[in-house]
Amino acid sequence: MATATTSTRSLPPGPKGRPVVGNLLAYSRDPLGFLTRCAREYGDVVRLGFPGPPAYLISHPNGVESVLVKNNRNFVRDRYTRAELRILGDGLLVNEGDSWRRQRRLAQPAFHRRRVEAFGETMVAFTERMLDGWRDGETRDVHAEMMRLTLEIVAKTLFDTDISREAEGVGRSMNAIMARSSGQGSSVFLRMLPESLPTPGNLAYRRATRRLDGLIHALVQERRRSGADAGDLLSMLLRAEDEDGEGMSDRQLRDEAMTIILAGHETTAIALSWTWYLLGAHPEAEARLSAELEEVLGGRAPAVEDLPRLRYADAVMKESMRLYPPAWAVGREAIGDCEIGGYRVPKGTQMFISQYVIQRDERFFRDPEAFDPDRWTNGSTEGLPPYAYFPFGGGPRLCIGNGFAKMEALLLLATVARRFRLELVSGRPPVPQPSITLRPRDGIQTGLRER
Repeated sequence: MATATTSTRSLPPGPKGRPVVGNLLAYSRDPLGFLTRCAREYGDVVRLGFPGPPAYLISHPNGVESVLVKNNRNFVRDRYTRAELRILGDGLLVNEGDSWRRQRRLAQPAFHRRRVEAFGETMVAFTERMLDGWRDGETRDVHAEMMRLTLEIVAKTLFDTDISREAEGVGRSMNAIMARSSGQGSSVFLRMLPESLPTPGNLAYRRATRRLDGLIHALVQERRRSGADAGDLLSMLLRAEDEDGEGMSDRQLRDEAMTIILAGHETTAIALSWTWYLLGAHPEAEARLSAELEEVLGGRAPAVEDLPRLRYADAVMKESMRLYPPAWAVGREAIGDCEIGGYRVPKGTQMFISQYVIQRDERFFRDPEAFDPDRWTNGSTEGLPPYAYFPFGGGPRLCIGNGFAKMEALLLLATVARRFRLELVSGRPPVPQPSITLRPRDGIQTGLRER
């Protein structure tokens, strides 16, 4: 573990704040802009003036690697993330220590490459079913469409169940959970109120949690009774055993299922939503994507075997997730004193690492604000420092479902773009809403043009 030395500077620089609340108001008004300005004005390690324990923003790949990889055992999830994701219980996103390591070992086989690739046909079939309901000339909120589609896919691959009829209600429940967890639409002070108070947001959150808990519990119990192997992720999780022959309890299954539902479908839907916006705003890139799909697929639906040949499609997704990473920030808490970037990090310090900030840094990406998929194929990103680009996190806690998400995003992108061109309806760009994830506020309205 890195330790402080006599040459270590004690406190990093940072913006001045207001009495009592410090920088909290400035952050709550514009989190992305505030963190970006802090990194550009004060450097790679910035002291943030938030109420409570010390808070540092880390904005250099070396510092990120120190926290997520080299010194990872000195850090746990930060207190803000733990509060926002309490709905996940002890799922892999929030669990820690030996309990997390046991759960990771139990869950890992469910995400083996061959197991994940077996879901490719389902992903394409569900997308084709959605497209069969689209009509040339219609206007649709493509973000809402992607959220519904990825929810239906995760329900089928996780539970082997088709929730198309219930998807709207389940989607509303998850929106209520995400809104309460992130404080969306609330003042910074209202967000500090305890969950026990019967505010409209808290009441909606409780109803949504009960609905999802009931759905997951019923599916788990039915599968335990039947003992059937449906070839889905739940079957794998139910059969997983540790070295002592112990499997997952019902509570552990609930927490992991909730994690997969909320994290699994949300991030892929958001990545695709921003991709459709960027392609709509850059018709030349959309035309190149369409030409590649025609060359590789020849008019048929894509399959997993086609993905290695869809090089431009892959570059489009990478560039979209560089500019608009669905998981836009990572939080950690130091459980022991250490040093990062020449500064002392006291025990209890809340560490903020933002993919959004680092992946738009001109030190690592030429013309960083530009949408340029070619940067991933022309060699300009070769030699990037580790953690200059890390949309799925990194280190031992690298997202366990990153292979699933990458495959799903590419298959859905290819399936939709083969049949439809999506034109932006509004001349104004969508506004990123940085909550737990980076949703487009108010969605993305697109006009459908059938090919």
